[in-house]
Amino acid sequence: MRALMAQVQRLEARWAAPTLPPLPADALGLAAAAGFAELDDWQRRVLTGDWTRLLVNACRQSGKSSILALLALDVALRTPRGLVLVLSPGERQSSEFLVKVRDSYHALGAGGLVNAPDAEGALHLTLPNQARVLALPGGERGIRGFSAPRLVVLDEGARIEDRLFHAVSPMLAVAGPSARLALLSTPYGRRGVFHQLWTAGGPEWERIELWARDCPRIPPAFLEAERRTLPRRIYRQEYECSFEDVDDTVFRFYDVAAAVTSACTPLWATA
Repeated sequence: MRALMAQVQRLEARWAAPTLPPLPADALGLAAAAGFAELDDWQRRVLTGDWTRLLVNACRQSGKSSILALLALDVALRTPRGLVLVLSPGERQSSEFLVKVRDSYHALGAGGLVNAPDAEGALHLTLPNQARVLALPGGERGIRGFSAPRLVVLDEGARIEDRLFHAVSPMLAVAGPSARLALLSTPYGRRGVFHQLWTAGGPEWERIELWARDCPRIPPAFLEAERRTLPRRIYRQEYECSFEDVDDTVFRFYDVAAAVTSACTPLWATA
């Protein structure tokens, strides 16, 4: 009964609310209204590109989660009853991503562009148009049952389990040609689905790469100090988007690749 009364009160408040101005015409306008007027070129590509499959290989602290959070909000606002899913290796990362979505939504509300959400929590946001943004922790069992999302974002894509991606991808089968799938991450070794898609995923994947030296928010002096402090492979991984050999590897990736040749006839070849 309490839930029913709360729903009635929300509907009454919505009917009584003044008519809102229309949303900005595109995602760039929405970002500006939410306080992100100045974006990097690659961030503009994320918001305005006609991609349906996206890989963002970017350095730490580059703003990759923030720009995908804006995209998630834009999709939800323009898709009544639509579903946006955000998945990360753990609940903490998922909740942090949704904080960025909620903060941008409330910034729009402060500017008089949106009404209060119908419901919100650490891992969910339901808008007045009944669109939902759900942030789910890693684990393929927990995400089965969702269908036809308009956008799926895999945050920290290099650290998710492969089976999570394998469970997510079929969700888009009946979502329509405009449904989108995005993986964003800093590299985490030559392993996993993020590395596989980046190196051999095919032309259907839009790829965006951003080194720390090209990020205007990261001071060169900070990078120089990090270069002197961190092991070389860690610096390359965190700031130069490099897929380094994993810690427990016996032979380096390039050594194995160099040992492979097509000049020798396989022992098992038939006449």
